Amino acid sequence: MYVLHIANKNYSSWSLRPWVLMRTLDISFEERLTPFPTGSSFDLYRAFSPSGRVPCLVDDGWAVWDSLAIAEYLAERHHGVWPAEAKARAWARSSAAEMHSGFTALRSACPMSCGVRVKPLPMSAALKHDLFRLGDLWNDGLARFGGPFLAGGHFTAVDAFFAPVAFRVQSYGLTFEGAAAAYPAQLLGLPAMQEWYSAGLAETWREPDHEAEVAAAGTVTEDLRATA
Repeated sequence: MYVLHIANKNYSSWSLRPWVLMRTLDISFEERLTPFPTGSSFDLYRAFSPSGRVPCLVDDGWAVWDSLAIAEYLAERHHGVWPAEAKARAWARSSAAEMHSGFTALRSACPMSCGVRVKPLPMSAALKHDLFRLGDLWNDGLARFGGPFLAGGHFTAVDAFFAPVAFRVQSYGLTFEGAAAAYPAQLLGLPAMQEWYSAGLAETWREPDHEAEVAAAGTVTEDLRATA
């Protein structure tokens, strides 16, 4: 059985991607959660991940690190990871790669913390650009392939790559125009997303650096997480 190493569900957007992909496509795996330490996680995570980062998928002792590499590894072994039709698949891969390597302003200004609600600071020009591009991309996919997911009627890896954005939309009250306005709710309604969210709310870990990033993003108006 696959072993998927992840970090805190409240914070770890990168861990969410393969986790929600595998859960939604019913690909069996054993979850191993190692909370983020204060400071560098490199030495701690090097015990199971060559990069010293999460997520890391281990298959019969063979490690696959990086969320995009994990998606491609799974696609070679399971149907439905990417769309079946060639053009939809190319679009989905392009969009997932863009999310994987871009949207740095969004990541910085709206760090993932599932259990809080934040009144964000005034948007920078870079953040406005990222949000415009997100809405443009989502509207394009939904129009091209008919929805309700980005590349058609079924959840695929491209949706998994935008799953952390759905939690950011919920936490920071971000909005979009057109069909893109309803897409985050489509993701948040998935059983696997609800499972992740419930587990994130139940976590009592607080990592100071992640907490400081959220505090710097705006005013926390609500904290729904369990306390120790």
